[in-house]
Amino acid sequence: MLELIDRFGYLGVAGVVFVESFGVPAPGETAIIAGAVAAGSGHLNIFGVATVAFLAAVIGDTLGYEIGRRGGRPLVQRFGKYVRLTPERLDKVEAFMTRQGPKIIVVARFVEGLRQFNGIVAGLSGMHYRKFIAWNALGAALWVGLWATGGYFAGDHIEQIAKAASRYLVVVAAVAVLVVVAYVWRRRRRTADR
Repeated sequence: MLELIDRFGYLGVAGVVFVESFGVPAPGETAIIAGAVAAGSGHLNIFGVATVAFLAAVIGDTLGYEIGRRGGRPLVQRFGKYVRLTPERLDKVEAFMTRQGPKIIVVARFVEGLRQFNGIVAGLSGMHYRKFIAWNALGAALWVGLWATGGYFAGDHIEQIAKAASRYLVVVAAVAVLVVVAYVWRRRRRTADR
């Protein structure tokens, strides 16, 4: 990704974020981080990276919204299989979107898989366009802000950070497994006591 951003600069960041935002599985977060790292090392401007990523995210999701609103369920069912969006998954996501509404538009930015189909499902579920745009812009601003800031401050230290993180990955995974096991054990114990 760093090579792509090095070669295409802002256009590379915008292109990857844009296609990911309207339903094509692409590494949008990675593109933002790579652009921010390039900015941190002086090759790009961080405000330029954040601006193009924000605009690409909002425009891409808006295109997804229009695809969902105009093409509807038949279009998504016909081509969804190419991006692993099965009718069952679509039903679940659409029901969730209908129940949670605007909150999910913001949160979906941070969830892989949901981020790609956020706009499409909002269009399918009939969410009002102005409401969608407002929440979409808020979610994009938070998402881009987080990854751009983190990548920028990592700058030239990204390789050292990745090495350090990989050392602790096993520990973090083990702790996560222990927390889940403890939670399940506690739930079963409470159920048995009743």
